[in-house]
Amino acid sequence: MNRRTFVKTLPAAAVLGAALTGYAQELPLQPIPLPKPETEGGLSVLAALKERKTIRSISAVELPPQMLSNLLWAAFGVNRDKGPNSIAGRTAATASNAQEIDLYVALPAGIYLYEAVPHLLKPVVAGDFRYLSGRRRGAAADAPVNIIFVADISRYKEAPFQEPGLRDPVIQRSYYNIAAGMIAGNVYLFAASQGLAAWFHNCDKEGLTSALKLNQDQRVLYAQTVGFPAS
Repeated sequence: MNRRTFVKTLPAAAVLGAALTGYAQELPLQPIPLPKPETEGGLSVLAALKERKTIRSISAVELPPQMLSNLLWAAFGVNRDKGPNSIAGRTAATASNAQEIDLYVALPAGIYLYEAVPHLLKPVVAGDFRYLSGRRRGAAADAPVNIIFVADISRYKEAPFQEPGLRDPVIQRSYYNIAAGMIAGNVYLFAASQGLAAWFHNCDKEGLTSALKLNQDQRVLYAQTVGFPAS
């Protein structure tokens, strides 16, 4: 990040910094408005593909607000106002544009839901649950950002058009796993383009289901840990 980009993040940093003050923050958590995502910069797609790799050694240093904003937009943000059937288009494809994957973001202060249309983080539960994203000790527990992939199969009923088998549980499973993989791929490419570390892995599905108070139509799938590479 150059000096000009860093200076631009300072006003947003004050907002995000206040929201991320871990155990000192009083309940309830407040929504975190994210800076407008930057859509230029970083390595080219081909260069990012060349650099893409899993890095499990991740620093605990927090990501600047602008970088967090760019990361979530790249993962599954809105890249056009009108996609299929005039529904906002996203950076990753989903069957019938069902957009069935929700991204929950585990930060030191709590877990938030990424809402792509207003581009903000909506508070879900206060407390440091990052350890549920992986092992109780290790990169996931200490990393600044853990993205939790949750499928909501009720979205298939609301999809603007119906792909073959969209109501079939077996086919649904293939659809939401592929959708999660596409989003994870976006995260990996963004990380490579920005010099970040990323690690896609399993997680404590039962623990996260309980912590997030998910309903019967929601399925915890995977987690992806992101941060600066540990030196």
